[in-house]
Amino acid sequence: MASDVPAVASSVRILERLAAEWPHPVAPRDLVNDLGLNRSTCYNILATLQRAGWVTSTGERSGWMLGPKLLTLTGVTDSMAATVAQQEIDELARRIGFIVFLAEADGSSGYVVTAKAERQVGVRVTVGVGEDFTFSAPALMQAFHAWRPRAEVDDLVARFGLKQFTPHTVTDLDSLHEQLALTRKRGFSTSLQQYDMAQSGVAAPVFDRRGQVTRVVCSLAFFTELHEDNVQRIGALVSACADRITARTGGMKPPEVEDGP
Repeated sequence: MASDVPAVASSVRILERLAAEWPHPVAPRDLVNDLGLNRSTCYNILATLQRAGWVTSTGERSGWMLGPKLLTLTGVTDSMAATVAQQEIDELARRIGFIVFLAEADGSSGYVVTAKAERQVGVRVTVGVGEDFTFSAPALMQAFHAWRPRAEVDDLVARFGLKQFTPHTVTDLDSLHEQLALTRKRGFSTSLQQYDMAQSGVAAPVFDRRGQVTRVVCSLAFFTELHEDNVQRIGALVSACADRITARTGGMKPPEVEDGP
């Protein structure tokens, strides 16, 4: 019987340990000590697995977890994905001080809140799990549909319409496509007083392994708190949160879509 290849055997042990702790990272020292590995060998194996996308580092000292390529191959259960997403929106809400929530398609034409996180106290903008939004709610609509082909977006608009919620709402189809292109370029959508004159929002998509939007990370605040001066910074943070959820659950961002004529 052929003997085990040491490096392969150690790689298997590392992956098994990371899988057992997922979605929580494992500190490098724990991998070295608990698995009885040589420190240099352990780091070399981790570096090799990272290049293959099978593991990913959460920081120089904080730890390692299963990578997006391996998760794409093996799949992630709904409960595992929900745990990861909740962790990420909890951290984002703590950082920006606004409510952060996840929205998914409701099976008809709108969106439903499936999870939320909030750290601010006192008077604030908030939503409840199970709350519904209509198809043309600006930030959600743009984040959900920006990566669809133009013809599909046009068909959806023809079927469900673009409701004018406030004087600032984009209801012209060409202007909408400009907003969708901007959403793809920067990775997030914005809605400054487009849904409610007192509120503003930003949203960014989470993609699955096929490159399709499965849910959207959205943050809302009063217009006096979220406005032209800080919307790019908040939007970038929301987009980074959505990207981390995508990566940690084995998703992938799709290639650029063509706007068409």
